[in-house]
Amino acid sequence: MSAPRALIAPAIVHDGVSLSDHALLLQGDRVAGLVALRDLPAGAARVDLGVGMLVPGYVDLQVNGGGGLMLNDAPTPDTLAAMAAAHARLGATTILPTLVTDRPEVTAAAIAAAVAACAAGVPGVAGLHLEGPHLDPARAGAHDPALIRPMEAADLDALCAAAARLPMLKVTLAPASATLDQIATLARAGVLVSLGHTEADFATCAAAARAGARCVTHLFNAMRQMGNREPGVVGAALHLGGLSAGLIADGIHVHPATMGAAIRAKAGPGRLFLVSDAMAVAGTDLNGFTLNGRRITRADGRLTLADGTLAGADLDLTTAIRVLVRAVDVPRAAAVAMATALPADLIGQGAWRGRFVPGARADILHLDDDVRLAAVWRGGARLA
Repeated sequence: MSAPRALIAPAIVHDGVSLSDHALLLQGDRVAGLVALRDLPAGAARVDLGVGMLVPGYVDLQVNGGGGLMLNDAPTPDTLAAMAAAHARLGATTILPTLVTDRPEVTAAAIAAAVAACAAGVPGVAGLHLEGPHLDPARAGAHDPALIRPMEAADLDALCAAAARLPMLKVTLAPASATLDQIATLARAGVLVSLGHTEADFATCAAAARAGARCVTHLFNAMRQMGNREPGVVGAALHLGGLSAGLIADGIHVHPATMGAAIRAKAGPGRLFLVSDAMAVAGTDLNGFTLNGRRITRADGRLTLADGTLAGADLDLTTAIRVLVRAVDVPRAAAVAMATALPADLIGQGAWRGRFVPGARADILHLDDDVRLAAVWRGGARLA
């Protein structure tokens, strides 16, 4: 067995806490543990990074595209591998590739591609996220309303079958397009049911949560907002402890003051976590792309349709953490947990992703003192 390696930085941020005077010990492609510097084993190869902090690789549960590709355009294992590689370079060493509402045959192809990629052990692919097509046309956002449709028996059967073959299947749906019995059946099959793109009221969301929904997709966006007499989807996401919720923390989708209020208000055990909602342009200098025949333009940190509708986000999770730290006053360790341990826990993979625990894959990020990405290790190998 080769000698262990010890990565050393002023801080090691892990599971919501920050450690100093410690090293991250690696053995091959795995984490061996966290040890005090005084207890480093003899012969360990030291790599002293000098500044910043070491954090686990990010776990991003909403990744529509990257590296110039959209999953919708080419739902194949090669596309998933390319997306995962592009996002690893941005720090998200674990992703749920996300299919935006599309035709049934495209959905079937995406499921088959994810099953194949997971079976082949494609690094970073943790399963699949289907965002639609069972949404509410009144809250379509950038989804094509012509492709949105209610869930039918064949859809339900296909989703349950897919859940049995994938390490994780997340499905974003609207109660207007899925019954409580369908939600309960999906939950029993192991699907992470997430409410999104919906005009549902608080009572409807609470009923969906009792049926088995455990998540809300991109909180505040494409949903009924909180009112004084009707708490809406936002109120349900914050008040109901059984719901977690993704947050696009670019300062564009949600105002920093709103993010801060939501973080303080969230009832547990559900938590808020970070998502990128990234599109094809992630990791590239492209100025736009096409989704289901509609042009999406990249400008000034935004991705928009021709009418100005936001269409995903031009965001990576290091930027999201920096926004939380600088504009929302979230402590660094808590902000990092929102991109690592918390989403990993939600998909049932927190024992080996999003934390520095013995036996976990050595997916590691070095962030400098300005909370900018300085280096990435995937499976213990530093990426160029």
